[in-house]
Amino acid sequence: MMKNVLTALLLGGSLATVQAQEKIYLYPGQQNLHIGGREHIADAPYIAHYSAPGKNGAAVLVCPGGGYTFLAAGHEGKDIAQFFTSQGYDAIVLHYRVNDEAQQGARYPDQYNDVTTAMRLVKSRAAAWGLNPEKIGVIGFSAGGHLASCLATMIQPGRPQAEDTLEQWSTRPAFAILVYPVISLIAPYKHAGSAEMLLGREHTEERADSLSTYQRVTAQTPPTLLIHSTDDDVVPVENSLLFYKALKGQQVPATLHIYDHGGHGYGMAVKDPVLSSWPGLCIAWLQRVVKK
Repeated sequence: MMKNVLTALLLGGSLATVQAQEKIYLYPGQQNLHIGGREHIADAPYIAHYSAPGKNGAAVLVCPGGGYTFLAAGHEGKDIAQFFTSQGYDAIVLHYRVNDEAQQGARYPDQYNDVTTAMRLVKSRAAAWGLNPEKIGVIGFSAGGHLASCLATMIQPGRPQAEDTLEQWSTRPAFAILVYPVISLIAPYKHAGSAEMLLGREHTEERADSLSTYQRVTAQTPPTLLIHSTDDDVVPVENSLLFYKALKGQQVPATLHIYDHGGHGYGMAVKDPVLSSWPGLCIAWLQRVVKK
């Protein structure tokens, strides 16, 4: 399998031609909603579905980073989706709402509503897409890692009798992969920009503390893989360490890979022979986790 992973990386040029098969709006009756952010994206929040040519029945919801003010939908979105589909996993890239410097965009809980709605939407379509709804997880990068960690720790159970068919599905992902994630929104390890864009400039310490997701880990949190770099001067590595410690405290299966270099925001790091090992490690980890 590792050979296949490396081959997929080397064939980056051919993978770049893969396109999403489907674009699905999260709130089809509310097209007045806008992704917004510093790029002023007028489109409503949506998911882009990439179907794997050789499906294994599992899928991953992809949350790009961007400090809750833009979406790094290329190297932390589409590129990630293309890698996973090359390994048999369907991938669904989430284009969620973000904020801007004028504080005229979306703030919490809009982003959380987007990611939970997306997970429920994917599960509701699992049968039609040839997927097992119990094998759908999440991967997030930077601020998207924070959003993915919210999905993994702030779980809404399914309500079988709900009139809204989406609400019949639980929001719990089968697994979580957090890559250089924002976890803490409080000092000393917080990413101030993400906290401000998610909660607003005048947010309280109590609200920031409540959304520092290492404090929300429970026994229901899914198995989690964390990737970080020691020299990350944007989101300190302690963010992943705090989350890992919390997972261990709740006896949740957890794996942590820390690199001695890389900084922040490197995506698949295809030009670095060391950093670029993380996608292969991820697939090896998923082979064990998804089979359980």
